[in-house]
Amino acid sequence: MHHMMPVLIGVFFSIIALGADSGIVATVGSKSITTEEFNRRYEEVKKQSVNPPPKKIFLEDLIRYEIGVQEAEKRNLSKDPVIADRMRQELYKGLIEKDLAEKVAAITVTEQEMRDYYKNNPEIRTSHVLIEIKPDATKEQRGAAKKRADEIYHEVSSSKKPFSDLVNLYTDDISTKKNGGDVGYQTRSSLVPSYYDAAMKLKEGQLSGIVETAYGFHIIKLTGKHSFEDARKTQVRAALFEKKRLAIFNEYFDKVKKNYKVTVNADGMK
Repeated sequence: MHHMMPVLIGVFFSIIALGADSGIVATVGSKSITTEEFNRRYEEVKKQSVNPPPKKIFLEDLIRYEIGVQEAEKRNLSKDPVIADRMRQELYKGLIEKDLAEKVAAITVTEQEMRDYYKNNPEIRTSHVLIEIKPDATKEQRGAAKKRADEIYHEVSSSKKPFSDLVNLYTDDISTKKNGGDVGYQTRSSLVPSYYDAAMKLKEGQLSGIVETAYGFHIIKLTGKHSFEDARKTQVRAALFEKKRLAIFNEYFDKVKKNYKVTVNADGMK
């Protein structure tokens, strides 16, 4: 009497009981899961998990995955706008991985490069007074904020009181109000560019003029600057790595972009 092939969901899929030589562990509709594919996927899971599932459970997971993919294809989910956008994102990530992963992995950052980079990008400590501008502020509200900033700057720049006292009186930055406006040691990548650039022009203890950012108007005081020896080297290395990675991306897309006609409608952004 022949042993019947185990049927798990009607005739939709079946585990093939043909032995190892068949090279197939299961079929799911039109898809065959080969021994090679099963072993490869299982080894990946074992590397990523301290408690990998038994092979029988993992096979069931693979089967459910294939059922899900084929069911989605049958229902044309790839035409759903949200899912189609996700698929486009995966295509983009796949292209970047294929064309640039090796170049990014080959990036090196030397001690001398870090020192050279740090000369123009040191860690700085600042305190500030913020005169806030709400994101939805009207032209009149922005004008009123600027007038207030001018008045506060006149008071702060001519006062004999400690800067921390003046911060407590005038700042809109609740997070730093109680500690004299101190934002601690920050890097170029952790501060708004116009804020960092303005602070870099100051000598220690010196006040800036009025500096505008997306948050409002700032009066900045430089209170410290780390030497390279005192800097957090991991952050310096990370910033320099990102600079090199961005250069690779820019070079790549400058080259590929030549194959496409690109038109920009600046008015459309408004």
